[in-house]
Amino acid sequence: MAGPLTSLKVLDFSTLLPGPYATMLLADMGADVLRVEAPDRMDLTRVMPPHDGGVSTAHGFLNRGKRSLGLDLKKEGSTDVIKDLVKEYDVVIEQFRPGVMDRLGIGYETLKAINPGLIYCAITGYGQTGPYRHRAGHDINYLSLAGVSSHCGRADSGPPPMGIQVADVAGGSHHAVMGILAAVVHRQQTGEGQFVDVSMTDAAFALNAMSGAASLAGGQEQKPEGGMLNGGSFYDYYQTADGRWLSIGSLEPQFSARLCDTLGLPDMKSFAQSQNPELQQKLKGALKAAIAKKTLAEWQQTFAEQDACVEPVLTITEAAEHPQLVARDMVIEVPREDGSSQRQIGFPIKFGVTACSASHVGRKLGADNSDIL
Repeated sequence: MAGPLTSLKVLDFSTLLPGPYATMLLADMGADVLRVEAPDRMDLTRVMPPHDGGVSTAHGFLNRGKRSLGLDLKKEGSTDVIKDLVKEYDVVIEQFRPGVMDRLGIGYETLKAINPGLIYCAITGYGQTGPYRHRAGHDINYLSLAGVSSHCGRADSGPPPMGIQVADVAGGSHHAVMGILAAVVHRQQTGEGQFVDVSMTDAAFALNAMSGAASLAGGQEQKPEGGMLNGGSFYDYYQTADGRWLSIGSLEPQFSARLCDTLGLPDMKSFAQSQNPELQQKLKGALKAAIAKKTLAEWQQTFAEQDACVEPVLTITEAAEHPQLVARDMVIEVPREDGSSQRQIGFPIKFGVTACSASHVGRKLGADNSDIL
């Protein structure tokens, strides 16, 4: 079965994480993605450790299913290749600072004149407009300026450095894919292409869903451990006897009642539904003391048959082996060029007819030059 996007052809000028993750999703869903990379300015993910079978695990994952064209866009004649290719492509995606593609001679207006139906997506830290449009930044900076970091973490230790790149992926990658596919639908209806401007800071700001509503419309400034979902209630993580952690999200009355009964705290059922901060802290203290008495494995066994929104904090390796993720095919084997395979995270979206697939891990730079040129 072919993926749902087999009709799309994508020229990918992006590097590192946000753009490559977005085009990986498009490739997983069947799009024909061609990466354009400068041989003298190699994408850092190609050499980033660790390596598996001679292939960087980051590069093998982020660029699976894509072809590679090694092309120095600053050399004479290179942009002519792009102008010729773009006639047959539906989407261009790039991650340079505003104006770079224009200076190279292959900006949106130039490519649009060649292919009026072109959808051109630019992912940047701060967008194509505004005083910060040319400013450098990284995930931690975008989350900070977007207000996300201000209400994450603990009150006494400040915002945490996140283990995943929230602004890059949830912000840049996912919003780029949404924007591109929305533009595809518009083009199907009108024949008109367009420019899609994705700011990772804008997208991170938009992730302040309920907290943003409470702050902007409700006048309640958000702070660490100040709300129901960020540590201000018993909805939290609790350390077990063996130094592991258990997540408790038993917010609804039926779940919190089951939690209290299971832990031998029936008198605290009403505390869980109280808006009184003191009662919430009393419940948290009782939960902390109770959870500390047993190991994570013991608590897993205790809550295995209890529908109470209580789950263990797993490592990535443990998560990959969890029966739920195994049943969902969330770990797959992707072929390498030598005939072996690399273990990778699978496709998070399941289609009933047009299944996703990955034909190969990220290819060597310029592996497809002869075929394309």
